[in-house]
Amino acid sequence: MKIRKMLFGLMFVLFWVQNGVQAEPAQEFVLNNGMKVVVREDHRAPVVAHMVWYRVGSMDETNGTTGVAHVLEHMMFKGTKKYPDGSLSKIVAGLGGKDNAFTNTDYTAYFQQIPKANLEKMMELEADRMENLQFKDADFQKEIRVVMEERRWRTDDQPNALVDEALRATAFNAHPYHWPVVGWMNDLQNMTVNDARNWYERWYAPNNATMVVVGDVKAAEVKKLAEKHFGRIKPKKMVPTKPQVEPIQKGERRVAVKAPAENPSVVLAYKVPALKDVEKDSDVYALDVLATVLDGYDNARLSSSLVRKDQVAIAVGADYSAISRGPALFVIEGTPAKGVSVAELEKRLKQEIANVAGKGISPEELQRVKTQLISSQIYKRDSMFGQAMEIGVFEMSGIGQKQIDRIIEKLKEVTPEQVQAVAKKYFSDDSLTVANLVPVALTEKKK
Repeated sequence: MKIRKMLFGLMFVLFWVQNGVQAEPAQEFVLNNGMKVVVREDHRAPVVAHMVWYRVGSMDETNGTTGVAHVLEHMMFKGTKKYPDGSLSKIVAGLGGKDNAFTNTDYTAYFQQIPKANLEKMMELEADRMENLQFKDADFQKEIRVVMEERRWRTDDQPNALVDEALRATAFNAHPYHWPVVGWMNDLQNMTVNDARNWYERWYAPNNATMVVVGDVKAAEVKKLAEKHFGRIKPKKMVPTKPQVEPIQKGERRVAVKAPAENPSVVLAYKVPALKDVEKDSDVYALDVLATVLDGYDNARLSSSLVRKDQVAIAVGADYSAISRGPALFVIEGTPAKGVSVAELEKRLKQEIANVAGKGISPEELQRVKTQLISSQIYKRDSMFGQAMEIGVFEMSGIGQKQIDRIIEKLKEVTPEQVQAVAKKYFSDDSLTVANLVPVALTEKKK
């Protein structure tokens, strides 16, 4: 998933500052049981985005039960004694709303988008399943088959997904980013309903959750409703996962994946910092700008040079997200044009970063990059769901949504010299993992 392009890159929030549009400041408070609530009032339409985020994801799993965070997400829709047999989604739909959930390496979140009059009902439903989820073995057996099929069609039958999975498994040895969010198939095949129940009992508690509400609401009223429905739930003793620090990489790593595909491809992933300290971690802002210089708009360097000008690639990309509980990767990738080898394209991708390291970027290019990126993100300011996502991601990362404005200021201060400096500093082959997709004929798939 191209997280930086979809939402979680830092620079998209520049729109608010440079275009004079100020978002309503979010208000936050903590219930007596430790549950955090963040509310942003947005009165443009009588609708609300309601989300409950749990600060637990696949990085909190252990070998043998990989994928359990995602499996539990599925089980959360199966019902409670009060709302049995998957009735929650039917209730939401009947009230004119829609609901869903998603699991990430760092968190799991559940959401509803509903008319504002139905917000209290959503809180009732979420509080009920936070506390009273049922675990019927028949439900689990059905859902584990669904998850295994999901793994098949989203990963096992998708060459690019297999490459990404192999890349991360090679780049990370000790850190649990090593395994995929969906889990290894063998772990899914041997998972039990008790594994899901144990995960729920360990992590699903108000003091490990953050509620985010964005829309046509009053913060004081949301607080009263949160206290009414969630405030009575008892907190749990949270036993954090042990730190699994990734050892320093001391040499280039390579992996090849053979899969049915029309074209080969190459993906290069460099170990770079994630944002942990907003004031001190200045390199992350320059790295985000560098990613945008390479692949942040239609005429960015990778596509302009390698696709249109020299025609050595038919597709290229760059991806970096500094918002992460764990370590970060800076990824560049490409699919070679006919007659161009993967090795040649890899060389050219590296050369684009070397060009920035050697020659830098001009102030004009820096400003053009920011302007282009802002333009591409304007529509997201009209999305209440997008605002709720932004708040939730920053909260789950440990940075906190209150730091967003400061991050904007830090990004505005990035200079061409800083971009050139990070291009020199972080792109050594010693921190590089390369994954190649090697196409095979469809008849070779089962060999």
